Amino acid sequence: MLNEVRTIYLDSDLDIEAYRFKGIMQKFPAHFHEYYVIGFIEEGQRFLACKGEEYIINPGDLLLFNPYDTHSCARIDGKTLDYRCINVTPEVMKKVMLQINGEDNLPSFKQNVLYRSELVSNLRELHVKITQEDHEFKKEELFYHLLEDLIQTYSDLAIVPQASETSHEIKTVCAYLEENYTKTIKLNDLSALTGWSKYHLLRSFTKQMGISPYSYLETIRVNHAKKMLEQGNKPIEVAFLTGFSDQSHLTKNFKSLVGLTPKQYMRIFESEGGTS
Repeated sequence: MLNEVRTIYLDSDLDIEAYRFKGIMQKFPAHFHEYYVIGFIEEGQRFLACKGEEYIINPGDLLLFNPYDTHSCARIDGKTLDYRCINVTPEVMKKVMLQINGEDNLPSFKQNVLYRSELVSNLRELHVKITQEDHEFKKEELFYHLLEDLIQTYSDLAIVPQASETSHEIKTVCAYLEENYTKTIKLNDLSALTGWSKYHLLRSFTKQMGISPYSYLETIRVNHAKKMLEQGNKPIEVAFLTGFSDQSHLTKNFKSLVGLTPKQYMRIFESEGGTS
C-alpha cells in the first residue's frame, strides 16, 4: 500500500531494535522470533493467535512475545494497523538480568497480551526517545524501569529485593550531577562512581531521593536556566550553557517544571527591569 510506513531503528546505546508500522494492511502468518518482542497497538484492531490462544487486540494493548512464541496476526473489518515495538535479544536480556538480579537467567513472560496496560505509555516514551536518537541516560532509565515492571509482574522470575543503602553514595551522585550538569552524563558514569550496577543505582537513588537520576539532572539544569533567564540571557544561549541539547529540549523541560516557556519566564523579568 502506498500509505504504509515501515521503519526500523537500531539503537546502539541499548543494543535493541525499534519497529514502527503505520497504515499496515498485511496479514502475518504463523511465525516466531528468536528474540523478545514488546509492542503495542496505536491504531486499528487485530485478531491475534498465539500458542493456541486467540485474542482481539486494540489500541492500548501491550503485546509480549518470548523467543520462539509462535503467533499470527490478521486485520479485522479492513482496518489498518499502527504498531510500535522493541526487540530485545536473549543476549541483551541476560545483561539486563545480571544488572537486576546478579544472575543472567532469562525470564519467560506468562501472558502474551496485557489489555489496556498502563505500561504502554512507558513503552511509547522509550520508543519515541529511540526514534529521536535521544540521550542515552534517559533511554536507559526508561528501558530498565520498563523491563523491571514487566519481569516482576508478568514473568516467571522474581526480582530479588535489595538491601537498603546508606546515603553516602547517593550524596556522591547528587554532588557529581550538580557539578557536571553542563556535560553529557551517562548512567555508566554514575555506576562507576558508586561501584553499583546501573539497575541498583537507579533503584536506590529513586527510592531515597523520590526522583530518578535523570530527572534530578534535568531539574538542576532548569534551576540554573531560570537564573540565567532572570539575568537577561536568551533561551538559545541558556540551552547551550545549561547542558540541554538544543532550545526545544530546554523549552520542553522548562515548561514541564515551571509551567511557562523560557521566553515567557524571561519576559517577566524584562517587564520588571531585570529585578525579581
